[in-house]
Amino acid sequence: MKLMRMGEFGAETPVVLAGDGRTYSMSALTADIDGAFLASGGVAEVRAALAADALAPINVVGRRVGAPVARPGKVVCVGLNYRDHAEETGAAVPLRPVVFMKDPAAVVGPYDTVLIPRGSAKTDWEVELAVVIGRRARYLADPAEAASCIAGYAISNDVSEREFQLELSPQWDLGKSCETFNPLGPWLVTSEEVPDSGNLGLRLAVNGLPRQDGNTKNMVFDVPYLLWYLSQYMVLNPGDVVNTGTPAGVALGLPGTPYLRAGDTVELSIDGLGRQQQTFAQA
Repeated sequence: MKLMRMGEFGAETPVVLAGDGRTYSMSALTADIDGAFLASGGVAEVRAALAADALAPINVVGRRVGAPVARPGKVVCVGLNYRDHAEETGAAVPLRPVVFMKDPAAVVGPYDTVLIPRGSAKTDWEVELAVVIGRRARYLADPAEAASCIAGYAISNDVSEREFQLELSPQWDLGKSCETFNPLGPWLVTSEEVPDSGNLGLRLAVNGLPRQDGNTKNMVFDVPYLLWYLSQYMVLNPGDVVNTGTPAGVALGLPGTPYLRAGDTVELSIDGLGRQQQTFAQA
């Protein structure tokens, strides 16, 4: 199944894109796709309702697509998690995951306008596989236990301002948490539709020019390991989002490649998870 939230920002309603290609309203089951919905077995309830033909079809043509999860409790990010990305930026391949946090308020829809911060000269792109947590993950015993904690997956654009991130502060968060800096979606693709998160192609283009073309098989730390590792240091709650890193091809790693400017368009896709497109504008 593919779960979506559609409507104006802050007033989205939940819908499900079923295997028959039709879209159905989930409003009879839940007011939103959030942590409470995921924790209470909402995904299974939607699946059962579809099987029983108990959901009403809905016309979504022309409606805005929101992030597929209502504002997460937290967005946890992993840096330098692709060998080729570490190499292109001149960084050593990490021996342990590089972890930082992103303001959950930065999460927007997959087609929303992204704002370049005032004073920015180095706004950059990053296509990433996002993991949406469906069950509390606390001190997981091993990476194998992580599978039961995953509600599904989505595309994430971990937009980054490199000067803010790397030159103005010893911490990365300032360059990661600017408003609109985390387009997410279009779908939350439930975990049974993604049997192997370790072999997904990721692509990104800027103004039609290919920039990133990678695969999750090149992650330094795979999804099960990351969730196990994070659970040793923090509690991952239903509705939280984990951005798992980006492959090579960002502006930071391509000398002479221009950073993003107002009017630029970025397109992203991940195998089985759909596509995004954002136009950038000046804040």
